[in-house]
Amino acid sequence: MNILLLGSGGRESAFAWKLTQSPKCENLFIAPGNAGTGQYGTNVDIKVTDFAGIKNFVLANNINMVVVGPEEPLVKGVHDFFLGDEQIKHIPVIGPQAEGAQLEGSKDFSKQFMERHNIPAAASRTFTRETLQEGFEYLPTVGLPVVLKADGLAAGKGVLICLTLEEAQLELTEMLTNAKFGEASSKVVVERFLQGIELSVFVLTDGNNYKVLPSAKDYKRIGEGDTGLNTGGMGSVSPVPFADKEFLDKVEQRIIIPTIEGLKKDNISYKGFIFIGLMNCGGDPYMIEYNCRMGDPETESVLPRIENDLVDLLQAVADGNLNQQELRISNKVAATVVCVAGGYPGEYLKNKVITGMENVRESHVFHAGTSLAGDEVHATGGRVLAITTLQDNMFDALQQATADASRIYYDGVYFRRDIGFDLL
Repeated sequence: MNILLLGSGGRESAFAWKLTQSPKCENLFIAPGNAGTGQYGTNVDIKVTDFAGIKNFVLANNINMVVVGPEEPLVKGVHDFFLGDEQIKHIPVIGPQAEGAQLEGSKDFSKQFMERHNIPAAASRTFTRETLQEGFEYLPTVGLPVVLKADGLAAGKGVLICLTLEEAQLELTEMLTNAKFGEASSKVVVERFLQGIELSVFVLTDGNNYKVLPSAKDYKRIGEGDTGLNTGGMGSVSPVPFADKEFLDKVEQRIIIPTIEGLKKDNISYKGFIFIGLMNCGGDPYMIEYNCRMGDPETESVLPRIENDLVDLLQAVADGNLNQQELRISNKVAATVVCVAGGYPGEYLKNKVITGMENVRESHVFHAGTSLAGDEVHATGGRVLAITTLQDNMFDALQQATADASRIYYDGVYFRRDIGFDLL
């Protein structure tokens, strides 16, 4: 079959690598892709939100399935676009329709969903510019620190943790009246801070049946020891040692099943991945957030541990018989170290030539912010490469991924050397 994969990051590189391992995948096209995805298929210069361009390409190239990587086209309704068009409505799209994508597209929507279906989460209320004064009155009741979340998509930057009441009042004002995060912060969720250890659990669902994919933990801070500014993710590990069977059973009973059943009760059709961001609070799972797609860089650690043919799993999602698939997970440990551009997550260096990738033998090099210039690969994004290895134990995986990251060079290259060491 011919498959079109939408996206251009490390997540999509990992998907491309995994999809092309299937004998059922005859041709893979990646729109727009990056310098690394071209080794698995054909890059196509189409934006992920150019729905008309995607339709024309799908028809011209006899595409049998569309796999959506990032959240933006899902929130903007790419799946609905296909279903509403007679020429392409028969082509399965892996990813929810716009209403289901609101689980990520609107923090207020997702919090109301959690409350409606009794899913454990931090206490919160949502405020607008008109109810700013009520927000000020609510802030002291939450306790410190307090979490402020822009309601809409803010490219991973719309969450603030405020340590003082004065800071929280200032930031709430900035978000609501001065549009700190643009339209995304026209509503703000004020939330109680949860104390614990974060992790991510991933679910694949056909709308009725589901499979729980491997858990993962990612590292957001730029600096070692979890210091400095938040980033899109500096690395990840899978599995998460503290997420044992007892804990994951709680996640399934208290969060996953109520989520799948809640979607059905609300008549929300959902075919695709659900990212469940959790906090382990003393052995009990609490929801932090939903995403309507796989995480990045967690995908780079999760997919290598899935032993199934990914095309078979995705076809079962499209056909509604995911329950007939037996999920097989490797017992090995995957570790991912992300190489970023100098200056990231602020203003960062661009168009630096990357060398040394051929020296990486024990790991996969998944491209993220890269482009081709003739025979040269250039670092063009903030997160440039994700180096992933699969080993028998956590220590060996972390050592190998870190060692292989150090074999790569470009001007300003930086990566954290302590990814996962808090779990050893």
